[in-house]
Amino acid sequence: MSMDAIKALRQRTGAGILDCKKALAETGGDEDAAVDWLRAKGIAKAAKKAGRAATEGLVSSYIHAGGRIGVLLEVNCETDFVAMNENFQNLVADIAMHIAAAAPRFVRREEVSEADVAHEWQVQKARVLEEGKPEKIADKIVEGRMGKFYEEVCLLEQPFVKDDKKTVKQMLEEAVSTIGENIQVRRFVRYELGEGLAKKQDDFAAEVAAMAGQA
Repeated sequence: MSMDAIKALRQRTGAGILDCKKALAETGGDEDAAVDWLRAKGIAKAAKKAGRAATEGLVSSYIHAGGRIGVLLEVNCETDFVAMNENFQNLVADIAMHIAAAAPRFVRREEVSEADVAHEWQVQKARVLEEGKPEKIADKIVEGRMGKFYEEVCLLEQPFVKDDKKTVKQMLEEAVSTIGENIQVRRFVRYELGEGLAKKQDDFAAEVAAMAGQA
């Protein structure tokens, strides 16, 4: 078991080195499974904090690309003391920057509507059948691809832009262990200049005619 793997698990959970080593050994080195193992044993400190009320925090803004992309983000913690902490403020800034870059649509998969899930399932099912896969295994293949869909649209499941070896959720768990309070991303809005507007189309023929009339 590598020390890097143990260190990463310790950062996520706040558990001791020996507990992290044992958890990884018990789960074949699977970090997510090791987190669950520690939680089940009541060892993971980050998991214990997750149930505590988080009603303080910050509403932060981030503007990117010369004013073409903007993000409003609310991240909650337990106390106003932590909300004013530089580490917490840097964390919020990093999440806002990630949202600007990665354009998630939801915070977590539980927020994805049934209609969106059903639509994506139908699209992936049609794609699987178009690829010539047997009908009897199509649903199993689609189920696997839905995981990729959630990774693309849900903030917490996206690879973190500043370190794509971990997800935003894993980065948050590390912050909980370091800062010592429950931290939750509550909501965000991402704006992109011109999004949803029909782009102006120049009528070249009309322009030429107008110029000819002025000649």
